[in-house]
Amino acid sequence: MKILITGGSGFVGSNIAIYLKKNLRGSKIYSLDNLSRRGSKINKKRLLNHKIKNYRVNIENFNSIITLPKFDLVIDCCAEPAIEESRKNPDKVFYTNLVGTFNILKKCIKDKSNLIFLSSSRVYSIDKLKEIINKKIIKNAIKIKKKINLDFHTSSASSLYGFTKLSSEKLIQEIFYNTKQKYIINRFGVIAGPWQFGKQDQGFVPLWVAKHFLKGKLSYIGFGGYGHQVRDVLHIDDVCEIILKQINKLNKSNNQIFNIGGGTRNAISLKTLTAKCKMLTRNKIVLKKVVKTSQFDIPYYVTDNSKIVKFYKWKPTNSLDKILKDIYIWLLQNKSVWKYFK
Repeated sequence: MKILITGGSGFVGSNIAIYLKKNLRGSKIYSLDNLSRRGSKINKKRLLNHKIKNYRVNIENFNSIITLPKFDLVIDCCAEPAIEESRKNPDKVFYTNLVGTFNILKKCIKDKSNLIFLSSSRVYSIDKLKEIINKKIIKNAIKIKKKINLDFHTSSASSLYGFTKLSSEKLIQEIFYNTKQKYIINRFGVIAGPWQFGKQDQGFVPLWVAKHFLKGKLSYIGFGGYGHQVRDVLHIDDVCEIILKQINKLNKSNNQIFNIGGGTRNAISLKTLTAKCKMLTRNKIVLKKVVKTSQFDIPYYVTDNSKIVKFYKWKPTNSLDKILKDIYIWLLQNKSVWKYFK
């Protein structure tokens, strides 16, 4: 089986590529990435060490996409995921996420390739997510037991990034309709692990560990600046494992949409994450308080994994403490990546 991973030199794409190279017998793994994101050139070297070729192509350029070889399966990880980038550079987000996916779909139809699409929990409506927690009780957000399932609202604004992901899902359903090709759509929440070069609004978990490790500075941003907002976190190894299961059972799981995240077990507030990072690194750092909340930020998100757990007899195995420890060990062993967190 020949597999192309778009965004293959990114955090998620590179880890999936290397994992499949090691664990999927008889497969040939290829990457597509324009190497524009920070850390992508480091990840490209990791791919080369595993003899995985990267096609340096801009996904929004269909003339370049159409000249690529034929693949049996495309795993589409390519995206501009930073929410704040939606405001600063909307053209980039639109063309990379939506036009890029459309180009990949046209290529899939031409070659009769199957597709696994990495969507996002950001497809869900911001205003409805905010309604889960009253402003007055956000400090108790971690005690909320509600989990977001596939029936949750998607009809109102979710950020430009969320819009492009939801629109891509609709494109997939339309274009693959009445064909013999198979697709799977995975709505992932927060993913974290080694080789993630995190920022405040995208990849905050490694950022938090690294800033504590390097004795840097961080900010609690929004919702009063107390760090009470909650997310569930999924280890990149669990992502790779479920992708492999989906490939092996593609005939049975085609045309499905799944929510995938760390779940209640791995839900954490920024305040608690700070305490864990302090304990792990034995460093206490300065945390600035920023009261103002971004219009795109949400106070709470925890994934309902029930469908995918039942479908594949699978559940995440890596705890939150394991995620933080793995990132910490990665930092200890790779001094060359420290500059990305300073």
